[in-house]
This record gives sequence, C-alpha cells and structure tokens, in this order.
Amino acid sequence: MTDLRKDVPAARSAFAAPERLSPGQRLSYLIHDSLTIAKRNVIKIKRVPDVLIFSTASPIMFVLLFAYVFGNAIAVPGMEGGYREFLIAGIFAQTVVFGASFTGAGLADDMQKGIIDRFRSLPMAPAAVLFGRTISDVVINVVSLTVMSLTGYLVGWRIRGSIMDAVLAYILLLLFAYAISWIMAVVGLLVRTPEVFNNASFMVMFPLTFLANTFVPLENLPKVLRIFAEWNPVSALTQATRNLFGNTDPMMPPPSDAWAIQHPVVTSLIWVVVILLIFVPLALRQYKRTVSR
Repeated sequence: MTDLRKDVPAARSAFAAPERLSPGQRLSYLIHDSLTIAKRNVIKIKRVPDVLIFSTASPIMFVLLFAYVFGNAIAVPGMEGGYREFLIAGIFAQTVVFGASFTGAGLADDMQKGIIDRFRSLPMAPAAVLFGRTISDVVINVVSLTVMSLTGYLVGWRIRGSIMDAVLAYILLLLFAYAISWIMAVVGLLVRTPEVFNNASFMVMFPLTFLANTFVPLENLPKVLRIFAEWNPVSALTQATRNLFGNTDPMMPPPSDAWAIQHPVVTSLIWVVVILLIFVPLALRQYKRTVSR
C-alpha cells in the first residue's frame, strides 16, 4: 500500500476501480491495511485499559466461583485434579467465545461514532476494517488465555499432556474464537449500536456456553439438553481442549457416544471452517450494505 499512498488521488482511483490492480496487489493491500486497522484497535485497548481489565476479570471470577463454591458439590470420576481440573477447559472455551464479542461491539461503536465513515474516505481496502477488527481480537484472547492459565494453575489445574498437545489446544481455542468473531461481526453490523449488540450477543453466547459440557459433565444433563450439548460446537471445543491438555482419564470411555464428542478435535476444526465459510462472506456483504446507507 505504500506506493499507492504516495499519491492519494491515484490510490482512491485504484480502489474505486479495483480491476486496475492485479490480484496480488489487492491481496497485498488488504493484508497491509488489515494489519494497520488491527494495530489501531490494539492501541485503542492500550489507551482504554478498562476493556482489557474487565474482559479478564470476568473469567477469573467464574473460575473462583465455580472452583470454590461448586467444586465440592460436583463430582467428576477419574479426574486426577477433580472438578477444578475439569472446569478450566470449559472456562477457556467460554472465555474465547465471550472474547469474540469485542468484534461486534467494536464495529457497532465505530459506526455509532462515525469512525467507519472516516475509514471510507481513506485509500484503503474496505474489507480491511473487518479483517483488522477480527485479528485484533485474537490479541485480546491471547492475553485472556494467559491470565486464565495462571489463574487455573493457582486453583490446581495442570497440563498433564505433552507440550505440543498443549500448544495445539491453545491454537484450537484461538482459531475457534476467530471464527466466532465473524458471527459477532455480522450481529454488530446488523444492530449498529453497542447497547443493542450487548443484549443480542448475550442471547447467542449464553446458551452456547452453558448448555454444554463446560461446567458439568454431559451425563448430568437431562436427555433433551444432553443431545443439544453433545452437538454444541462449544462442547466439542471443550472436550478437545480437555483431551489435549491431558485433563481426562485415558482409562475411562468418552463421556458420550456422539461422534462430535468421540472426535472433538476434528469436530472443532470442522466447525471453524464451516463458520468462516458462511459468516466471512455474510459479514463482508453486510458491511457493504451498512456503509452504503
């Protein structure tokens, strides 16, 4: 993008007629602009640290609440670390899903304040606004997972698998969070105000994270809820994370006969691909409609 920005009118002309650019140039400009937007969003968090503080305080509260209040009331057979070790993978999954909501909230806030209109006046790839927003939220989730790992260690959670499996677990969590952020982008573009987005996103994320194996074993759920939980993508992510961290008893059978729980890593990756294939085009189309109003 550096060459085009030496001549702003020429750059705007090029973006107004993208056929003048080769596919390689368009991709290069998109990557450059996306990283620039992502940097802007990260700097914004640095200048408003309250966002990061409260985004990490909430999962810490959940860990302490469930570990010390419900920890002695919920039995998890075969777990070396007991319920606290069972809990942490669920908290990880919940944290990255809730963390993905920053995408929608940030877009709604930028639209309300007119920031999106300013972006439109710049010689930049329009899609970079969405890609930059979703990339920056990966950074927030990295910080949240780091804090959660330290908190989990303090309450008794341990990584009992290999280092490579643990790294894969963290990567899987971030990939899933990135996919969910595109769903939140669509919601944020539809509602257009942060207040409405908070209510709308809560209605999506609350059942996904609680009607799952995040906080209680699947066998403890009523039959109807158990069927929903077995095929809930958050359940697959949670089970995959538990397996990769070694927080399951290898001598015990899987907690469910459902294929998604039997093959949680593959199921989680399938969900990531499906969500991205559906919601990236939807978000880009909705963004185009929104900014053209």
